[in-house]
Amino acid sequence: MPGNLTLEALKELVASAKIDTVITALPDMQGRLMGKRFHAEFFLESAWEETHCCNYLLATDLEMYTVDGYSSTSWSAGYGDYVMKPDMSTLRLIPWLEGTAMVLCDLIDHHSHEPVAHSPRAILKHQINRLHNMGLASAVATELEFFVFRESFEELRDKSYRNMTTISPYNEDYHIFQTTKEEGLMRQIRNGLQAAGVRVENTKGEADPGQAEINVCYSDALEMADNHCLVKNAVKEIAFLNDRAVTFLAKWSHDAAGSSSHIHQSLVSSNGDPVFFDASADYGMSELMCHYVAGLLKYASDNTYFLAPYINSYKRFMAGTFAPTKAIWSLDNRTAGYRVVGDGTRNVRVECRVGGSDLNPYLAISAQIAAGIAGIEEKLELEKEFKGDAYQARKAREIPATLAQATLALKKSGMLRDAMGSDVIDHYVRAAQWEQEDFNSKVTEYEVNRGFERA
Repeated sequence: MPGNLTLEALKELVASAKIDTVITALPDMQGRLMGKRFHAEFFLESAWEETHCCNYLLATDLEMYTVDGYSSTSWSAGYGDYVMKPDMSTLRLIPWLEGTAMVLCDLIDHHSHEPVAHSPRAILKHQINRLHNMGLASAVATELEFFVFRESFEELRDKSYRNMTTISPYNEDYHIFQTTKEEGLMRQIRNGLQAAGVRVENTKGEADPGQAEINVCYSDALEMADNHCLVKNAVKEIAFLNDRAVTFLAKWSHDAAGSSSHIHQSLVSSNGDPVFFDASADYGMSELMCHYVAGLLKYASDNTYFLAPYINSYKRFMAGTFAPTKAIWSLDNRTAGYRVVGDGTRNVRVECRVGGSDLNPYLAISAQIAAGIAGIEEKLELEKEFKGDAYQARKAREIPATLAQATLALKKSGMLRDAMGSDVIDHYVRAAQWEQEDFNSKVTEYEVNRGFERA
């Protein structure tokens, strides 16, 4: 079970006064957890079956602004309710918050009683069902990078995010001594998540001052997306409780490395056998795996918005930074957008290196599965492996360089419209358009500093 708590066990903990609060949470369009804190006794009386939320939660931006142009909800439609249906298999303890448990929820339309099609969990469940109908299941792991700062969130906000101090003064990639200095925080994160039912593999220093990475164990697609959301929320909360700040911005400073969220993926059969592996094939890559990877490459531009959803996301794609600029595949090559790892073994898989730490895992994994399914259904032939420095591959397939380019590719994607439904794609096209409209209406510090006197 994805969580670590049954309803009966929760009742016992509530009766013994060890749990008094239950968080019901849903992942929103940005991959954040939104919801309510229930007194545990009321949760056990009725809210464990369902509760409600305003349907604007799937039609806002990062600022919770009520954006116009959505067909699903609007001021003219009155912003009604969705049903939040707790998925009780995700019920878990949240050990870093006193007396608290949490359950993740699916969203149900209040009138049709059907899943809300554009809700991130429903989108991913639809792709999982498509695989199930093919006798397949997805195995996924996301790697998540972030920066840690000496100051608290409040301190950084009060000084307008200027003169921020990373917790490390130098590159700490794999650096044991430097990460020892940070262990007071990182150990709480590892142990807290493990106690919440998220199996943690490791944390490590990453390739810039103050940058860290956390890796959790491979699991099925839905559990991994749930875990990814829980990890981000836990890292923020535990940092807050330690008077530290963290950021999952893809690029928090032009002088710093970007933060990624690599997605390792493979397929298994209905009985759990790895279907990407063929001992007799080159690198152990089965024909089905080759079709799947070919789909990822053919539809790489279609998928980019779900891997890089903000203006800032595209500042990360720079040569020589381990963030890819080319949507090509290569064997164990960190300059390529898609890296095949575990070659020659039952663990052979493809790692998508395009996504930033700001992605919504449900949407990103869904898009990857959809492209892979298309590759299988179309029996696409995998192009020749790239060798060398992918940054120098001048004729190679480019990753869209801006949010505007990625939005256009999303809007035109017949593959994603077939896989997810046009209403779903139109919903996220509107979200992407709004990000650009909002940014374009703002005067930035860069413009003032550069042109105030000299323009």
